[in-house]
Amino acid sequence: MNGSVLTGQEKLIFKLRELFSGAGYKRYRLSKFEDYDLYSGFKDFLVSEDIISFTDIGGSLKALKPDVTLSIVRSAKPVPGRTEKLFYDETIYRPSDGSFKEMMQCGLECIGDIDQSCVLEVLKLAAASLAEVSPDYVLSISQPDIITDAIRSLDLIPEKETELLKLIEQKNISGLKAFSDKLSEDGRDLGNIADLAFLCGDPDDVLGAVKALGLWNEKTEQLKTLCDGMKDSGLTKGLRIDLSAGCTTKYYSGIVFKGYISGVPKEVLSGGRYDALAARMGKNCGAIGFAVYLDALERAVDAPGEAPEADAADARMLRIALPKGRLGEKVYKMMAAAGFECPDAVSENRKLIFVNEEKGVSYFWVKPSDVAVYVERGAADLGVCGKDIIMEHSPAVYELLDLKTGICRMAVAAKADFADDPGRPLTVATKFENIAAKYYASLGRDIDIIRLNGSIELAPLLGLSDVIVDIVETGTTLRENGLKEREKIADISARLIANKASYEFKGEAVARLTEALGKQV
Repeated sequence: MNGSVLTGQEKLIFKLRELFSGAGYKRYRLSKFEDYDLYSGFKDFLVSEDIISFTDIGGSLKALKPDVTLSIVRSAKPVPGRTEKLFYDETIYRPSDGSFKEMMQCGLECIGDIDQSCVLEVLKLAAASLAEVSPDYVLSISQPDIITDAIRSLDLIPEKETELLKLIEQKNISGLKAFSDKLSEDGRDLGNIADLAFLCGDPDDVLGAVKALGLWNEKTEQLKTLCDGMKDSGLTKGLRIDLSAGCTTKYYSGIVFKGYISGVPKEVLSGGRYDALAARMGKNCGAIGFAVYLDALERAVDAPGEAPEADAADARMLRIALPKGRLGEKVYKMMAAAGFECPDAVSENRKLIFVNEEKGVSYFWVKPSDVAVYVERGAADLGVCGKDIIMEHSPAVYELLDLKTGICRMAVAAKADFADDPGRPLTVATKFENIAAKYYASLGRDIDIIRLNGSIELAPLLGLSDVIVDIVETGTTLRENGLKEREKIADISARLIANKASYEFKGEAVARLTEALGKQV
């Protein structure tokens, strides 16, 4: 076939097919449709519960497949003492950015007797898959049981255990400190568990730190064996350990790994052991696999020249998005006091990007509501935005630090004489639709949301709504207009956020800035 007429994505598919088949894996072809029941019973294992379903001409409920692994495991017929090795390149259908999208995946699955040599083989193939795209990659591996086993010793209720795991996976320094303080009030000590969230980097360094914390066990020994195996194969250049990765996932059980390519703002490969999923589907066997997200790589493989070349300077330079206005000015002063100043950023000029190469930072100013977009999409490594933006839009970023500035609260307010009638839907005016919906869903209250972009306080005064959900700082505007704060939904303040891929490639620089900035809080 003439390679010149193939897209970069198509070329990569052929390379991965050759890689997997050369390792003894057989190609597996799936139907475009599956019985809806396959997914309805395993929604907690899916990336999203939203599935495209339809009724076929025979009256059966079908679905466009949102996942490949479930189909393969369902059809697997494991035989004791044997391992079934399969690879695939398939289209899946998942929601993304508010709508369903057709996505291409290429990956492999091992089902049957899975030992450490099999796990190591899969890790090697994951690294080789990333190397087919770029030599500048990171394969980040984890063993979430190391953290979950440590947390079980705290004897937390399930809700609190889930909360702690989320804080650890988010690497949320401020949230972990607050959690630890509350735990201390009950006479319990979080101990060194919080430290595990930030053990991320060179495998020898991370494993050495785990041993120093006194948390060495069978799981860490298995992780060390895998890392030693990768080292013996000369595959340590892009290898990292991130113990917090995969803490909250229900899909994987055991080893978890993610792959990143320099210049691509999100993970491009994800995999791990999923014995629990196999068992739930009635398969008494081990299982491990991974998927390469070809759509995430489209720009990197179709127009490789557009991806910036990584060099020593770029590896340490942090791109930081600051919100325009008083909040951003306060945060910049904190950054400068922490040793990351860039005087041009606050001087009168027409520049858009302000660089201090000596300090390893570049700043740019954007609308407050856009900061999370720049960070999530990888245009910025770090950014500062309000907790309200994080709650409303749930960007795929790390929430590293509460900066304790821009303090206010998200609240429900209404006219002072308002009396709620539970017999009818409550009309809520707000620009924070998701926050309002989640809050009232937690109360089991039926609501009708009216989206407004400004002058929210007018809505109850003119009879447009019963209540409003909005940010309240002092409450003066509410009082002067005959409104009363009724319920506080959440405390709001400025948060330091990080792009997840940037954290993998620039982790040391991010850690230095976060630590220094934390001392200014």
